[in-house]
Amino acid sequence: MSAPVVAVLDYGIGNLRSAEKALQHVGADAALTADPNRVAAADAVVLPGVGAFGPCARALVDRGLDVVARRAVADGVPFLGICVGMQVLYESSEESPGVAGLGLLPGTVRRLPDGVKRPQMQWNTLDVDEPDPLFDGLGPAPWMYFVHSFAAEVTGDVVATCDYGGPVAAAARRGSVRAVQFHPEKSGRAGLELLANFVRLVDERGRAA
Repeated sequence: MSAPVVAVLDYGIGNLRSAEKALQHVGADAALTADPNRVAAADAVVLPGVGAFGPCARALVDRGLDVVARRAVADGVPFLGICVGMQVLYESSEESPGVAGLGLLPGTVRRLPDGVKRPQMQWNTLDVDEPDPLFDGLGPAPWMYFVHSFAAEVTGDVVATCDYGGPVAAAARRGSVRAVQFHPEKSGRAGLELLANFVRLVDERGRAA
């Protein structure tokens, strides 16, 4: 069976190619694309993100990729948001008042708590609260690399947190949607293993279809 086809949404902001290359490295047929037809034909969709909530959310709308993302999720296609790509899955953010997110995850993205340095720009360990195949083989407290000043609220969808002035949302899951606040493509072996786990989930879904 051929490698799973993963569409990496290309909305033109930040270094999206690093996520594409990391996915290719772990065995996916991954490609940056803004073509709705290619996204619709893909086995999975990844939404990376670097920068601020508002510009990223608006760029998705400008390219029609908000509609594409919602359609993929409605169809049950495996979907992974990374960093700001996680944040824009939520309804809104304190970083960009008045700018709507995709609303695929309920809640608001909020500024990291007072008393800590912002951004969090460091390696930090995950506290995995809910088992998920994404974390298979990573051990009880894997180290991941974070760069962010805002994070989603810790709601029932959050499956992993990190400690940064208190529990901070590090990963979430709802249906076919998974999202991580850290950068797996910058997190060494553990990050690549996490991406490999995602690709394996996609592959297993394809084999079961």
